[in-house]
Amino acid sequence: MVKPSRILIVDDETAICEVLSASLADEGYQVQTAKDGLRGLQAIEEFRPAVVLLDIWMPGEMDGLEVLKRARSRFPSTQFIVMSGHGSIETAVRATKLGAWDFVEKPLSMDKILILIKNILSYENERDEKNALLNRLRKNIAIIGESKPMIMLKQMIARVAPTDSWVLITGENGTGKELVAQNIHYLSARAGKPLIEVNCAAIPRDLIESELFGYEKGAFTGADRAKKGRFDLAHGGTLFLDEIADMSLDAQAKILRILQEKKFQRVGGTDTIEVDVRVIAATNKNLEIEIREGRFREDLFYRLNVIPFHVPPLRERREDIPGLVVHFGDQIASQGGYRRKILSEVAMAGLKGHQWPGNVRELRNFVERLYILTPGDLIEDHDLRFAGLIDASATGEEGLLPTFREARAQFEKEFLLKKINEYNGNISKTAEAIGLERSYLHRKIKSYGIEI
Repeated sequence: MVKPSRILIVDDETAICEVLSASLADEGYQVQTAKDGLRGLQAIEEFRPAVVLLDIWMPGEMDGLEVLKRARSRFPSTQFIVMSGHGSIETAVRATKLGAWDFVEKPLSMDKILILIKNILSYENERDEKNALLNRLRKNIAIIGESKPMIMLKQMIARVAPTDSWVLITGENGTGKELVAQNIHYLSARAGKPLIEVNCAAIPRDLIESELFGYEKGAFTGADRAKKGRFDLAHGGTLFLDEIADMSLDAQAKILRILQEKKFQRVGGTDTIEVDVRVIAATNKNLEIEIREGRFREDLFYRLNVIPFHVPPLRERREDIPGLVVHFGDQIASQGGYRRKILSEVAMAGLKGHQWPGNVRELRNFVERLYILTPGDLIEDHDLRFAGLIDASATGEEGLLPTFREARAQFEKEFLLKKINEYNGNISKTAEAIGLERSYLHRKIKSYGIEI
């Protein structure tokens, strides 16, 4: 059952307190009253109202404006409607500057009071819901790892996120550059505004400008209506330009101009559009090499590289692998309905011993594969090999099968051996269980040299 919202009335006129109390109680609110400013301040601390109806002119040590001034700093979640029978524009302005939601003159309109209270409570409810969503989102995008480089990375995010500085994130594929960008946005004051993500490598070069800046109706064949671009959509929020080194030099020049002037024109348009956007860019390439070879503008690099971030590869923070495995396992179990599994010490050592060229993304995919292919709750070393990861000593290299074809063949052979043993060598039952034609299974058995 939802508790009724609390309303406090601070007014020295008994008649007003009685009328307001009765009317608000009829609307389902929990109401208290106070006769002067000092008692009102005490009541706010004890009663913790959502809304205070506060008279300005009252006897005693402090008037309503002094109560408002003291209470707003101590009780920021409480909203105030200031009332006065001797209202003036100057008084209303002072009350608003001190943090009042609104100013109403006496004699009071009960309808207006009720509308104001409903608007306040609706706003507060929406704000609480948004904050709850943001907190859940922040939890879902938490950066996992307590290694020294990851602690430094998280500390840097905490320092940079509240600012509006542009950020350039570098790192190999799969290290989590997008995750860093999301954390910067959702820990900033722009968290309630859009985060628009653009994969520059995925957009054809001849379409990048219309995607980023939008276009007007008739700008080109097929443009039967105007369309907002990503800069438009990110107004007030953050624009994440992933793989920015894959953008053409012409598009880079236009991005640079927007960053300098904070305004642009849509393709085919003449109107200038002002935009307030924080830009976060990311790349897996060495931009200094790209600049030397003429593929990336040096001036754009220095414009974006206000705050440089580097996300380390997984091989440089192997001590984070156990925590990542647990984190991914919890996600996969929850989303896929699996029982949670644990890894033996030998299996965990096996994961920590690999190079993981695909970094965190590859590890996450491998953990999911282990959950799918391992029937028991304990994952052993042989389960790693069955899922395609073999012992480093067997390859003499990095512990991964050299090619995809060899990895698939290794997996198929071990999978067939396991299933054939489950069905005591009965090929017909095995074929039916794994969804293969009996003749095709025979050919596979022969090609892998499996003895029945």
